[in-house]
Amino acid sequence: MKRAAIAAALALTLAGCSATESSPTATTPVSQEQFLDAHGLVAGEAREIIDHLDRQQVAERPTDLIASVRPDELVLSDEAQEVILQLPEGLSYVSIAPYSTQTHDCFYHSLTTCLGELGNEDIQVTITDETTGQVLVEEEATTFDNGFIGFWLPADATGTIEVTHQGRTGTTDFSTTADGATCITDLRLT
Repeated sequence: MKRAAIAAALALTLAGCSATESSPTATTPVSQEQFLDAHGLVAGEAREIIDHLDRQQVAERPTDLIASVRPDELVLSDEAQEVILQLPEGLSYVSIAPYSTQTHDCFYHSLTTCLGELGNEDIQVTITDETTGQVLVEEEATTFDNGFIGFWLPADATGTIEVTHQGRTGTTDFSTTADGATCITDLRLT
């Protein structure tokens, strides 16, 4: 029993920001295109769907869809089915929610349920590869309505993320390796 409880807790932690994620039930699956259409998504590449869902206004997010970004795939699921789309080769998506006072634990970014503290805020972002010293991102950006800002980074990279907002700065590590987090919620601005 103890192992089952630990496994269940680990599954929730790794699943992302949603505590309400449910397992698909046994029903007749529909085609990938029909699944995407049923959830108002245009059939296409994982990158297009991720970019669309992460930028979507919180009030317009689908409530019957879980969309979890993994290091190399996008997992879409509802109560009846799961669809997996591969990320573009050589790229990973990392979504960052800088915060000042409140955050949440997250590992795999949920495009439909994750909420950060600083929605629609102007920030300065610098992402640096620690192995090469190359600056991968250096730009002014505006967080999405959900409080996150997402970036497509090279797969198998590690390094640091620095964010500045209204004179406060925070730094954290990132990894786009196979066991890396796609949801960065530990970047505190001080």
